[in-house]
Amino acid sequence: MVQAYDTQLVLSIVVFLATLLLVLKNPRKIGIGWWAMAGALVCFLLNITTLGDIVVVWGIVGNATLTFVSIIVITLLFDEAGYFEYIAARIARFSKGNLFSAFILFLLFDAVIGALFANDGAALVLTPIAISFIKATRMDSKSSIALIMSVGFVADASSLPLVTSNLVNIVSATYFSITYLDYFAHMIIPDLVSVGSSILILTLIYRKSIKGKYRVENVSDPEQAIKDRLIFRLATPYIMLMITAYFLTSIFRIEVAFVAVPAMLLLVGIYYVRNRGTVINAAKGAPWQVVIFSFGMYLIVFGMSNAGLLQIISSAVTYLTNLQYPLNLVMPGYFFSLMAAFMNNMPSVMIGSIAIAHISGGTSLIYSNVIGNDIGPKFTPIGSLATLLWLHTIRSKGGVVIGASYYMKIGFIVALPVLTLTLLSLYV
Repeated sequence: MVQAYDTQLVLSIVVFLATLLLVLKNPRKIGIGWWAMAGALVCFLLNITTLGDIVVVWGIVGNATLTFVSIIVITLLFDEAGYFEYIAARIARFSKGNLFSAFILFLLFDAVIGALFANDGAALVLTPIAISFIKATRMDSKSSIALIMSVGFVADASSLPLVTSNLVNIVSATYFSITYLDYFAHMIIPDLVSVGSSILILTLIYRKSIKGKYRVENVSDPEQAIKDRLIFRLATPYIMLMITAYFLTSIFRIEVAFVAVPAMLLLVGIYYVRNRGTVINAAKGAPWQVVIFSFGMYLIVFGMSNAGLLQIISSAVTYLTNLQYPLNLVMPGYFFSLMAAFMNNMPSVMIGSIAIAHISGGTSLIYSNVIGNDIGPKFTPIGSLATLLWLHTIRSKGGVVIGASYYMKIGFIVALPVLTLTLLSLYV
């Protein structure tokens, strides 16, 4: 029996690694989601997962998936209206050709978008805007890499404060029945520390690359960015109403999907009446492959969990929480970070949450898991869905080349101190 149990674990790990390799290589360019679902199908055929597991996994991630799709569609529709491009052009004009000022303001804008529209939304809309800014101002390669890398890092670093700021947050809050208000109260200080330390470290790293000037006249008129003035004017109050609704409904422990999905449907309805083509473009632009990828990887990792990985992770987390102070505060977060970096943070946060529940871990451990899975993915290019979207956008738009080794070097230099400071701030 034990041998069969071990065999299942080995098989599940092999399937996981093979799936991850196919996702990274993406042969025939059929989409990363289909490779993940193929891996999930193999797990089913090998009896690693069952039909019942699909129901269990959807119960854990269904709220997160529906909310994610809704937020991304809302983000893309506001982007179609020119909302984000208008603000970016305003920033470029306001900086008056000073590259350092534009760099800092872009990252602060990135942090706000990451918090309100999720890190994936920030990666989707701000990366092409940053690339357009680079081309319009004819920035050199060093300055271009500095801006693009920093936008990608801050998108994840700023995704801590709200339940809806990251899929990781939604999965964890749903699993442990944490309300929107309780989550915000615990994570607002860590988020400020994460964003502040990220921008500070990135500025120090790229200080020589962001000293130059750019020609303001090359930046397009902000007014020209507005494509639908009604939706543009609706955007800010719409966002504020959604956040207010999240807080109010959390009092009654209503899941965030019950706010996000109706808000998305209402906006789609308004757009459909005004411009059917815009809705179709937004639907095509939504990262459906990311949704399919997430669910497929959830199923594979859940199978690994049932095959024995859960016991291994639970034992490791228990050992780390029993270390001497302050190691017992930061080491579990490091552990969750490494899981996210090499497993991808979506399946990582799920199995981490199951392990914490298995050992009856406290509230601090729940939030350490969230922080580790929000910031830790920056150690590798495969760590988060936002990074995969960011890389896809860079490749499709062209002009800036980010190598894996360079990404991991900067990732380690930035993410390790940011992760450490954020974990310590959790206990403030």
